[in-house]
Amino acid sequence: MDRIVYQLNLQTSLGGGEVYAAFLCRALSRLGWATRLFVHPRAAFWRDLDLPGDTVLAPVADASAAAAQLPTGPLWLLGHGPLPAALRTAAPGRLRTAIAHMPVQGRNPRHFENHDLVFAVSGWVRDGLIAAGLPAWREPLYGVADLTRRAGSGEIRRTSRYDWDRRKLRDWVLGWLEPVAEAVRPHPAYTRRRGLTLGIVSRLTPIKQFPLLFSLLAPVLARFPDVNLEVFGSGGYASVRDLDRALAPIAGRVRFWGQQRDVAAVYRGVDFLMAGLPEKEALGLNVIEAQACGTPVLAVAAPPFTETVLDGRTGFLYRDPREDGAASFAALIERLRTSPQTLQPREATAHLARFGFDAFVERLRGVVAWAQDGLQR
Repeated sequence: MDRIVYQLNLQTSLGGGEVYAAFLCRALSRLGWATRLFVHPRAAFWRDLDLPGDTVLAPVADASAAAAQLPTGPLWLLGHGPLPAALRTAAPGRLRTAIAHMPVQGRNPRHFENHDLVFAVSGWVRDGLIAAGLPAWREPLYGVADLTRRAGSGEIRRTSRYDWDRRKLRDWVLGWLEPVAEAVRPHPAYTRRRGLTLGIVSRLTPIKQFPLLFSLLAPVLARFPDVNLEVFGSGGYASVRDLDRALAPIAGRVRFWGQQRDVAAVYRGVDFLMAGLPEKEALGLNVIEAQACGTPVLAVAAPPFTETVLDGRTGFLYRDPREDGAASFAALIERLRTSPQTLQPREATAHLARFGFDAFVERLRGVVAWAQDGLQR
């Protein structure tokens, strides 16, 4: 039996799910399983993610094209997100599995129907799968704080804050015009400003809910003139526009730097990482990456952040500002401004080890044993 996993990820932009797919391929390779990864033809970033030698990229336009390339007989299918209908067809010996990169709470769980098994990236996601009656793996897989393969020169310069969706006419037009404007705009190097520096290090996507979060937090930050916010990441036109509006009370202390290649240098350039709102978040690779770099996290005290942040050791958890009008956050910022920052996340070795590559491989060991057994039946 050929030990090959047929993975599907047709995203055209690099995000946490794609970084996850890359270290999953490396972990499978260590366990003796090769990958054939179906990707979108426009997704050029895969070759920059240091995939193992036994991972083969297979560009396909859609799931139907991927289905046409599958061999007959037993095989293991693994979707990053629900498998499309074209790949969920039952066949003798075919294992239909998926990784749930987003919680099903608040979403339609039926997208994961007709799967043999679904793997959750956190306990929060797994709880939602179980509540929906879906076949969830016995433990969350979590993820890997693996930044060595994405290191760079350490230089941070301003880039575009936008990640254009070429399927939308407005974005298509603006996406062609913006490079002209960018060519004449300055691209200064990042320098930390005096005071307390908070940082967003993330794609500016709706699931993070940054506009809603900062509509509540920005009025608090406006009371503290020595607190700055640096935004590292890009997003669609509406996401950036809405975040801009939410940050209006502190507009003079906010800088947008766009997406950066050397993420480790970015984490080290801020005092605290700011996580988004929790309920639509599945895991938050940026949260575990920041801690691995020694940068503590500020996050709402709710899953999944209660799984990934040790309150008082690798960061601080505060009450959801939708519940208390941001009073808990205000008290926290007041304390951080007046007290020296003493948290050392890297000293929480047992906590960080949960999100190391070796631990991920061990959690995956049971998964591949299950798959091998299923393929041999």
